[in-house]
Amino acid sequence: MVTKNIYDYVERLTELFRVDLRQVGFEHGLQPVQLEALHYLSLCNRFSDTPMAVAEYLGQTKGTVSQTLKVLESKRLLSKHADVNDKRVIHLALTTNGKKLLAELIPAPMLTNACNGMTEKSRQQVETAFEQVLNAIIEGNGMKRFGVCKSCRYNSRDDDTYYCNLVEQPLSSDDVERICREHES
Repeated sequence: MVTKNIYDYVERLTELFRVDLRQVGFEHGLQPVQLEALHYLSLCNRFSDTPMAVAEYLGQTKGTVSQTLKVLESKRLLSKHADVNDKRVIHLALTTNGKKLLAELIPAPMLTNACNGMTEKSRQQVETAFEQVLNAIIEGNGMKRFGVCKSCRYNSRDDDTYYCNLVEQPLSSDDVERICREHES
């Protein structure tokens, strides 16, 4: 019964967030999935800013993500560029307009208003509970974590220098604060 109650709460929250995203996105001609793609790209590092990573993170097909990215590019909210070492790999980046729009819309107003009405202690409790549920879902279903680089087992640090032992590349201080599709605890 507890699992059903948790499901009911998460499902209702998800639907309310979608309604809010639809409303704020509508004003800019954007669908929720397009805002979600922008949001992901604002969080990910340079190893996870590809169309395939967007598809994995959003749980969408390559075709859906391709159409989503075309719309965002046509609205000048993101740009594409080929990888320096492998021209077949495309990297995505938010434009200044994309960053500005995202800062206005995410988090959605409904959540901001709700959190502003809570005590700091309540906000921390909710954050901890959501983190626990998210981790349990990911671990219980063998899903990709998309965790922050600095907490990854592949990340090593020597004084102020970071290095990814998986891709054998140095990491910037910005990279280690962003999420990566290859993250492993």
